[in-house]
Amino acid sequence: MKPSGKRSRLHPLLLATALLAGPAAAFNLDSDTPIKVAADSARLDDSAGTAVYTGDVELTQGETRLEADRVVLYRNDQGVSRIEAAGSPAHYRQPGQEAEGMTDARALNITWSGDESLVIFEREAVIEQGGNIFRGDIIHYDTVRRVVTAEGGASPEGGSGRVEMVIQPRNSAQSSDGKGSDGSSESQ
Repeated sequence: MKPSGKRSRLHPLLLATALLAGPAAAFNLDSDTPIKVAADSARLDDSAGTAVYTGDVELTQGETRLEADRVVLYRNDQGVSRIEAAGSPAHYRQPGQEAEGMTDARALNITWSGDESLVIFEREAVIEQGGNIFRGDIIHYDTVRRVVTAEGGASPEGGSGRVEMVIQPRNSAQSSDGKGSDGSSESQ
C-alpha cells in the first residue's frame, strides 16, 4: 500500500541525533533495578505470561516512568519482554544522560518491545527533549541503532497531519562536552 499525500515519512539519523539521544529510551531489562507497578486493579495470568493493570497505572524503574490508563506486561523466560500502554494520553519520562534534558513523551498508545529493541508511540505522539520537539502520528524508535522513523497522519485538531520537528540551535544548547542539542559536535 502506497502512503497517501497526507502521510510523511522522515527517516534515520537526523532524528536520532536530535531527539532520544540516550543509550536506550526504554526500560532496561539488564538492570538490577526492579520495575515497579501501581494501579487501581490488576489481573495476572501466569500461564499466558501476562499482567493487565488498569486505572491510573504507574510503572517505574529507577527514574524512568510510564503513566497510563491501562498497561499490559508480557513476560518470557528472561522477564518482561513487552509493555503496551494506553492512555489519554499515556506519558513516558526518562532522565537524560549527562547534558541531555529529560525525555518527555506522550501518545495515546506506547509500546515497548525488549526483544526488538523498539519503542513505538502511536496516535498524537509528541516527544520532547532539551527544548527539541518531535510530533507525528506514529513514531518508531530503535533503541540499539538509535534510529527514529516517523509517519504523519490525519490530525483531528485541524493540524497539517505531517511530521513536525523543532530543533534548538546548537549555540543555545551547548553542553560541557562541546556537543549541541542535536548531538553533533561543534566542529561539524
